[in-house]
Amino acid sequence: MGASFVPITVFTVLWGIVGIVCPIFAPKGPNRGIIQVVLMLTAATCWLFWLCAYMAQMNPLIGPRLSNDTLIWIAHTWGNPLEAGTK
Repeated sequence: MGASFVPITVFTVLWGIVGIVCPIFAPKGPNRGIIQVVLMLTAATCWLFWLCAYMAQMNPLIGPRLSNDTLIWIAHTWGNPLEAGTK
């Protein structure tokens, strides 16, 4: 399991549009430069946050820690009953 080309491309294009194309259409006025910088920084940070979250799911550092009671309940609920002393 690795990175898929499609979601990385779609989100890069999406945030590229927000960070490159949208600042061109910022309204004229004394705060135009600030609006442009806000759009570019928003796009960059949102894309970076999404990329880190996406990559973290590929190889998680830790898995869920469940108690034995929880594991037995899940096994029973899913139709695979285990006894309390079974490993």
